[in-house]
Amino acid sequence: MLKVISLLKRAGRARKPVILKRGMSATLEEFLMSAEYILAEGNYQVVLCERGVRTFSDFSRNTLDLAVVPAVKKLSHLPILVDPSHGTGRRDKVTPMARAAVAAGADGLIIEVHNDPDHALSDGAQSLFPAQFDRLMAELRIIAPAIGRSICLEPVARRGWGA
Repeated sequence: MLKVISLLKRAGRARKPVILKRGMSATLEEFLMSAEYILAEGNYQVVLCERGVRTFSDFSRNTLDLAVVPAVKKLSHLPILVDPSHGTGRRDKVTPMARAAVAAGADGLIIEVHNDPDHALSDGAQSLFPAQFDRLMAELRIIAPAIGRSICLEPVARRGWGA
């Protein structure tokens, strides 16, 4: 545990943007307290990422805990992303979980896309084909306004961190 705390503090001193992914067995409190170690060192460029927790379920790699999204929104000022690709490990589950994540209030998604996922060097089973990703984005542009949100069409790298 001390090594993890040391790493979090070092990330805080680095003054670089940090995406803090929730640990496989981390509670919501542990997840938020991990972010606090980074913030306490003066780095306020922290984004949380829900990517699934280990459960007894055997129909996906992890159990994507979308209930954590509104909980983070209530307890923290930090933005939260959802990674349905790693959170499920299965291409057929990425799209429905991405839709649900946006409906739950996620600030963004991390989705793996590959031209030939069946021959990808890693994570092919959870990667969408480009056409699937295009369809998903069209669906998300309908879902987001229904809950008072919008889909940003400009990459974050162009806008600058936190813009």
